[in-house]
Amino acid sequence: MPLFPTTRVLLLAFLITLVSAPATAGEFSAVFNGKSFHIGADQDWNEDNYGLGLEYEFSSTSRWKKKLIANGFRDSNDKMSYMAGGGLHRNLFATDRLRGFYVDAGINAFLMTRQDVNDNAPFPGVLPSLTVGNRHLGLNLTYLPKVAVERLLDESMSDDGMDGILFLQLTIKIDPTD
Repeated sequence: MPLFPTTRVLLLAFLITLVSAPATAGEFSAVFNGKSFHIGADQDWNEDNYGLGLEYEFSSTSRWKKKLIANGFRDSNDKMSYMAGGGLHRNLFATDRLRGFYVDAGINAFLMTRQDVNDNAPFPGVLPSLTVGNRHLGLNLTYLPKVAVERLLDESMSDDGMDGILFLQLTIKIDPTD
């Protein structure tokens, strides 16, 4: 599959971030896509959204965290989907106990490709996100409301009973600090 110009620009920006990581002193995490829940769905959708990705969190002294994200995963129709973008999250709670336990909430803006949306042409998206974790690993939760499913996807995702989709990802720090 050929890369679209927008996808190439995002990948180039992400690679530049990778190369400049030591200068920015941020943190990389491996992202393991794994599960989705089609809330109230009448149909059987693929809820095993296996895939891999990377997340880079810029170093910050404030409660606001900026992230770059990119990953690929099996979507609800069991086809490969890819996304790249960024997130802005606010720390809601943090403690040194439990190896630095924290709770963050924010939004992720991204470009994504799906076979059932314009035949894999990149499209923009913005979704809320909640992260619970510590210095070593975390759990990202993202919610796609029903209205977004209906506006974004064609009739291949129509499901009158579905109230939305909850996505779960596991993140593991690549070079965790203790």
